[in-house]
Amino acid sequence: MPSQALSSDSLSITRQTVIAQAQATPLDDMDSIVATYEQRIFRFHLVSIRDRDVAQTLTQDTFVRAWSARSSFRGDCSILTWLMRIALNLVRDHTRTDRFRFWKRVSDTAVDVSDISSYVPHRDSSLESRLIASEQMTLVWQSVAELSERQRSVFLLRFLEELELSEIASITGLPISTVKTHLYRALATIRARHNASLKDSL
Repeated sequence: MPSQALSSDSLSITRQTVIAQAQATPLDDMDSIVATYEQRIFRFHLVSIRDRDVAQTLTQDTFVRAWSARSSFRGDCSILTWLMRIALNLVRDHTRTDRFRFWKRVSDTAVDVSDISSYVPHRDSSLESRLIASEQMTLVWQSVAELSERQRSVFLLRFLEELELSEIASITGLPISTVKTHLYRALATIRARHNASLKDSL
């Protein structure tokens, strides 16, 4: 028995469904994406900017930009990598403004370096170990603040967010060899200042 021809209405609905599916992206469910990545994006902004209010604003801006540009996401990198790329660009734009340099001096919501370690997850459950790690972390963050912009970004993406070098290269737009160079120089600077601080405390 021959199948009945589809009505024009059915064909229209089918075409609309196909078009909708073709236009759908993994970023359409933004509520789930925010729930999954918000804390990591906020942490990156906070450690980069060291101001809670600004970090919260930039975190919101990250997801607003991601939603607006969701159709450009091609799936050639992870969603986290794509979000971090947006976050890094926002940090760069913000820190290059005169207004940022002014508010950095007078802001009441600035985060002290001694508080930064509380935003970094500790795998060791021992209270004593966490306290020692916190003291060492404070010394590290004091050095991180004095790194160049690129060295600081590469260091944070590698050791705070624990991203692979290839992911960092994708986020920053730098060749992997350049990422390695910035990372090496950042570590050398931090180690030197960390060792100097330890000697001064003896």
